[in-house]
Amino acid sequence: MDPTAKRHALTFVTITLLIDSAGFGIIMPVLPMLLTELTGGGLSDASVWGGYLMVSYAVLQFFFAPVLGAASDAFGRRPVLLLSLGFYAVNYLLMGFATTLALLFVGRILTGLSSATYATANALIADVSPPEERAQNFGLMGMAFGIGFIIGPTLGGLLGEWHTRAPFFVAAGFALINTLYGWFVLKETLAPENRRTFDWLRANPVGAFLQIRRYALLGGLILTVFLYNLGHHVYPANWSFYTIEKFDWTPRDVGLSMGFVGILMAVVQGGLIRIVIPKLGAPRAALLGFASAAMAYIGIGLAPNGLTVYVWCFVSALSGLIMPSIQSLLSTRVPANQQGELQGVMASVASMGAIIGPLLMTQTFAAFTGTNTIVYFPGAAFVVAGGLSVLAICVFLVNVKPFARVVTSEGG
Repeated sequence: MDPTAKRHALTFVTITLLIDSAGFGIIMPVLPMLLTELTGGGLSDASVWGGYLMVSYAVLQFFFAPVLGAASDAFGRRPVLLLSLGFYAVNYLLMGFATTLALLFVGRILTGLSSATYATANALIADVSPPEERAQNFGLMGMAFGIGFIIGPTLGGLLGEWHTRAPFFVAAGFALINTLYGWFVLKETLAPENRRTFDWLRANPVGAFLQIRRYALLGGLILTVFLYNLGHHVYPANWSFYTIEKFDWTPRDVGLSMGFVGILMAVVQGGLIRIVIPKLGAPRAALLGFASAAMAYIGIGLAPNGLTVYVWCFVSALSGLIMPSIQSLLSTRVPANQQGELQGVMASVASMGAIIGPLLMTQTFAAFTGTNTIVYFPGAAFVVAGGLSVLAICVFLVNVKPFARVVTSEGG
């Protein structure tokens, strides 16, 4: 692929992930209100349904992300990305028009069936990036997510002050525009000689794990990612509910706080990462990220007021070093024609965390805020997330070693 086409591919995938995260973030400030409206219950009950909604998506993603990852290795990145983006638009429309919980679940299930945006974008970046540039280019993805989480929640909070459903329709518009943009701009990045025949053994979570286990040390690092993702889901699962419950925040307050976090993440992953990872190396940079996450989770959970939450957000932003560092370590151990499979496995690991994490976090929140609670502690889930980050640090220290050799063939 010529340099111009590579630049266009990186530009498209960055915009794709920006719009993807903006579309997700735009609904977060109003989701508690929508769920309380549809369930007729309180905030504690609504958080439980919010957890179930997240899990319905994650279960489908767990099974179908490897299928789509393997499909992108066989048929190319472009068709898989466009399919996923189209289904995102349908999901947000269904959520906007929903009058029952059932319709919300239908939308999330459809999206889970086609959930390949992040995994395929990772594979696309691996296609067009030499090994020494992958950490920085993976960091661009994090920057795009950060910018999306500036625009999305901020806009969602402001729109939510006007009407609870408005953010969902705007998110649908974002997704549709991005689908059309990709149709006209994106060119295929996976060369025909690097493609391989679609294989159902590789195209399922168990089969993908069996194939990827050949590569030394990947298992321990993948477990580290799982533990981190498990705890990290306290943010999407609990942030809105926690801040509304403890600090009586409005949708505008929630949206602005999430936008502030997005600014910090963009600074870390779009700028600081280019200094920290080359200077410290990927292993030490990841460790710094894990330690920052652990401290921030616990600090937010114990925060006496909203201002303290904002202070801890500065520390939390350093967790943006984790995934670019881990992705860089893992991708250098896998050949070009298996990058899609690796990213499919990573997406499935993230989905396992997304299945367990929201249930753990929302049930913890409900247990400590419900009418029958013995101890009232809205921040309990954040403390649990901090403990999981400490465990992730232990697993990481046991398993990480220098990744000096880049795999260039299927033999590993």
